[in-house]
Amino acid sequence: MVSSVASAKEDLLALKFRATDGRPACNIGTMFYTYVIESISHPENRYIGHTTNLKQRLAEHNAGSCDHTAKFAPWKLKIYVAFVTLEQAQHFERYLKSGSGHAFANRHFWQTELG
Repeated sequence: MVSSVASAKEDLLALKFRATDGRPACNIGTMFYTYVIESISHPENRYIGHTTNLKQRLAEHNAGSCDHTAKFAPWKLKIYVAFVTLEQAQHFERYLKSGSGHAFANRHFWQTELG
């Protein structure tokens, strides 16, 4: 029984996820993140983006490497969601930037901070 469990784990580690059209999207372990950062000095300012490396991307925002965020640095990471495919992360980013996405974020992400 133990060997079959170990074998199943090895098979799972070798598995490749596929995008909705059947193409390989990534190997297990590679994740794509949609994130929201908040300005420390101006907390009403938030930025939504996607990346594969949260630490590096936050450092870039804080170093002024991004024109859209340089003015309100420094930033802190507020929320991130991990996805298996780049397409999923980009789709969720676009959603969060939409009107209904703003309403969703206000209801689900910021409501707990307000009481």
